[in-house]
Formats: sequence, C-alpha cells, structure tokens
Amino acid sequence: MLGSRTRLAPFALLWCAATLAACSKNEPPPADAPVRTAAVETPSFKVCWTIYAGWMPWEYGAAKGIVAKWADRYGIAIDVVQINDYVESINQYTAGQFDGCSMTNMDALTIPAAGGVDSTALVVGDFSNGNDGIVLKGADKTLADIKGLPVNLVELSVSHYLLARGLESVAMSERDISVVNTSDADIVAAFAAKDVQATVTWNPLLAEIVATPSVSKVFDSSQIPGEIIDLMVVNTATLQAHPELGKALIGAWYEIMAIMSGEDEAGIAARTHMAQASGTDLAGYEAQLAATRMFYEPADAARFTASPELPQTMEKVAAFSFAHGLLGEGAKDAGAVGIAYPGGKITGNADNVKLRFTDEFAAMAAEGTLSGQGGE
Repeated sequence: MLGSRTRLAPFALLWCAATLAACSKNEPPPADAPVRTAAVETPSFKVCWTIYAGWMPWEYGAAKGIVAKWADRYGIAIDVVQINDYVESINQYTAGQFDGCSMTNMDALTIPAAGGVDSTALVVGDFSNGNDGIVLKGADKTLADIKGLPVNLVELSVSHYLLARGLESVAMSERDISVVNTSDADIVAAFAAKDVQATVTWNPLLAEIVATPSVSKVFDSSQIPGEIIDLMVVNTATLQAHPELGKALIGAWYEIMAIMSGEDEAGIAARTHMAQASGTDLAGYEAQLAATRMFYEPADAARFTASPELPQTMEKVAAFSFAHGLLGEGAKDAGAVGIAYPGGKITGNADNVKLRFTDEFAAMAAEGTLSGQGGE
C-alpha cells in the first residue's frame, strides 16, 4: 500500500490541549473535556492509467467524483493519476510507486509478473477488437508488403505481439522485417517522417495514423479476438490486505460502465467527456469503442475471465514472451511464470504464480453485494 497517511481529528486535538492544561496544574481534566479518541487513519492508494479507449473511464470516474465516492464508502482514499508514457506507467507500478495500473494481459505478464511483483487482474475491462493495427504507407497495400521494411512500434509490447501474430498469418516471421523501438508518445510524429514506412500501434494513435492520406491498415486485432485484453492490475499483496480497494475500484468501474453505455443524455455526455479527454471528438471516440469489446456488464467480464479460452490465450502470450526473452534471464521455458485463473486452474509454474485473474470482485458487482448496491 502506498502513501498511507494518518489524520488527527480536530476533537482529538482539543482533548490534547485540555489534558495538557490540566496536567500543568496537577489537576484532573475538566469534567466536560472531550473524551479521548484514537487518531483516525485513512488508508490511501494510488492507481495510474494512460490514454486508450478502454481506459478513459478511469479519467471520467476521477473527474466526476465516482471513484472518490466509492472510496469513501469503503473508508479509503484513491488517487487516480494519468501517466503520459504507457510503458513508464507500468514500470512505475512495478517499482512500487502505484498500487494499481492499467495495462494489457501481455504487459502484466512480462513486466510486473516476470519481475517478481505478484499482480492481480482486478478489472477485466475489454479486449481489443480492431483497436490495435498494422499500417503501411501507400494505398492498397497488404500485409505481405511489409517484407523487408523497418517497423516502428513499442518494442516488446502488445503491438509487437500483434505484429508477430500478423506475420504468422502470411507465413512470415520477424526475420522478414526489422523492429524500430518507438515510444507511444512519439509514434504519430515518427510515422510522418519520410523514412518510416510501417508502424504498429493502438487507438487513439492508430486512428490518427489511419487518417493520414494514402496509407493502408493491413492487419488488426479483430483478426485475433480476445488475445489483447485491457486490465486494471493491482498489487496482489495490497489487494489481499485491503480487499476494500478492490471493491471500491470495481464498484466505481461498473457505475461508470452503466453510465457510458447508455444512449440517454448522461451516456452521451460521458462519452463526449472521454472523447475530449483523449484528444478526439464524440464520433472519433465512438469509432474506437466500436473496435473494442467492452464488458459493460460485470457478469460478462466474470464469464470471460472464467472461460477456458483465457488460459489458452495466455499460453500463446507466454510463448511469445519467452521467445523474446521477456520472462527474465532465468526463464527456462514459456511456463516460467505461473498464471492463476478462477476455479484453481494454473498455467506455467505453480510454484511461481505471479499473475492472477480473478472473477471474485466482478461477481460481487453482478450480484449486487457491494456497498451501496444493497450489500455489506
């Protein structure tokens, strides 16, 4: 847990003053002196996020006080912080600067989990269904045209994974191209350079690049549905010590989902807010949402998390990660890091489980047992 702070209530301060005055006279405190009360300690937590269609709800929830409301219900404080660089946000979480962070399933495995930080996928928010793509300069290009080109992307991220899966589909491999590591903060500007011919990225950056004249989107995540999953990951030890953090975050998330999924005035206003916060307009943001399989209902997220397909997906991700040296120097195979799922299933090393998928908190939201839902 980060940033716990103790707040001394005003009435406790009054008691201290009264008691000190009495002691200086060697007399008992006045009969009407306030009763001594222990200092009030409010557990405080920090979570971070970066701009992406499926993570904009965190910005909305913070701006509109929804996260704070749910935190208050559980007697805690939650600070929601935007980080401009995606990989840096995960590095900061892994270093212990945040209690939770938005990230994909692959990055959860290869950065905190592979680094020894036991992490839990608390919110399984969506999977990319076209929000990640490969783009080449030139009209009417196909993925086969990528052969021999340098490809700009965030190396060893889900963009790299998408590229590998795309190359497999046309009987090529990474030996047929060269990867140019490029920060997500720089990738749009890089694509504008004359010598850059191919890139892989995610929305809203993808939408901006695709809008460039004479380019071709040659492969996207809709061709590998369910493999690039967007999460809010929380430190497992923190979550176990403070399940109220998980309950507050999940409660806030599904309140936001209920608002933004509506076609009423409130829903349109919420999506407009998220659009503006991500640097686009309502039409642009809704286009991104159309390429995202959002789990607006907690029961849907719980079913996906408990599905037999998820372990199969994570085994593919682990195989890619091992092949690229992302599971650590001591990793002997793709199963070096254990991954736990609902129902007790584990893939990889059961003695080294460092990534956990849980449907427990989503199920609480679906059953209406969270504070403020009629439960607790």
